[in-house]
Amino acid sequence: MAGSQSLLLVRAYRGGTLGAAGHNHLIATRAITGTVHVPERPEEASFELSVPVDSFTVDEEALREAEHSADFPPQVPQSAREGTRRNMLGPALLDAAGFPAITLRGAGFESGPGGILRARIEVEVRGAAHPILVPLRYERSGATLTVSGDTTVRQSELGLKPFSVMLGALQVQDALQVSFRVVAYAGAVPASP
Repeated sequence: MAGSQSLLLVRAYRGGTLGAAGHNHLIATRAITGTVHVPERPEEASFELSVPVDSFTVDEEALREAEHSADFPPQVPQSAREGTRRNMLGPALLDAAGFPAITLRGAGFESGPGGILRARIEVEVRGAAHPILVPLRYERSGATLTVSGDTTVRQSELGLKPFSVMLGALQVQDALQVSFRVVAYAGAVPASP
């Protein structure tokens, strides 16, 4: 795997009657490690990836600028970024101290049109596994495999309760928009330039 070339990006949207007082957030990590096995038939591929929970960043300015969206203006106060990260990693949500990694395991694939596969993925969060179905695209170039996709994942599907304060007046919506690009290499990971 090449963590620095891989990217997992989660768009979390504000909600509740006081949602306008909060911010939509971009949660990101490039620290994706693991193994991918790709036989001749992509439908028979398998993988196990690990994402250290404490590697997640909140609202990197460059990522927000790249969104080119009014939903994600580039500037977010440092206090909002820090508070969001603290709440996300705390015991009520991801519990980074007790469960330091999220594990993703390929549980099978289905072929789709236009080079798109649908992957059955077992996501282990907080020590419990949850199945999800994710459409993805893949491209092989020499010894490099790039897998990418976009999907919606509900926090409740992963056994998580979305962050909420003031009796739900300010909250994070259950649905998260997830984008990913995972770059894997045959054999050893090449050295960084």
